[in-house]
Amino acid sequence: MLKTEIEKALAVLKNGGVILYPTDTVWGLGCDATNAEAVEKINQIKGRASDKSFIILLDNDSKLQSYVNEVPEVAYDLIEYAEHPLTIIFSGAKNVAKNVISADGSLGIRVIKHDFVQQLLQRFRKPITSTSANISGEPTPQFFDEIDPRIKESVDYIVDWEQELRINKKPSTIMKLSPSGQFSFIRK
Repeated sequence: MLKTEIEKALAVLKNGGVILYPTDTVWGLGCDATNAEAVEKINQIKGRASDKSFIILLDNDSKLQSYVNEVPEVAYDLIEYAEHPLTIIFSGAKNVAKNVISADGSLGIRVIKHDFVQQLLQRFRKPITSTSANISGEPTPQFFDEIDPRIKESVDYIVDWEQELRINKKPSTIMKLSPSGQFSFIRK
């Protein structure tokens, strides 16, 4: 079943669609992070401003250098030793859609440790966006059945995996990391 769901989600991503999918944190809306039109679809689904940046998901820290100009060595240690999902904001974003990148040129990246998403990313060979599956300004749903029906009706595909899971997951820790290696927490 996992393989089938990966195939279905992969087809949607390749065609510029938006998926509703489980992650290592909360349920997310995802698309090809290199496709500006697909990213704009997510903004429309969420009713969110087009100038808000997104985080992207990668399956492996070896891919960081493909999406940011400079990766401080400490980033690899932070990712390896993080006990909870960790999003790092790097300076100098590259190779993603412009509407994914923050106004200051930075990009939030999470190296995901979730079986479904890791396998999907390995097959897709590009990063995907991750943003919580809620209407902008409304609370982040903890479980699949709490997701607003408007979100479910607007996406191109809903992944049939972990929909019954009732484990409380929190959004990731977010830290900003400068090229010099200095970091600060945005969200703990």
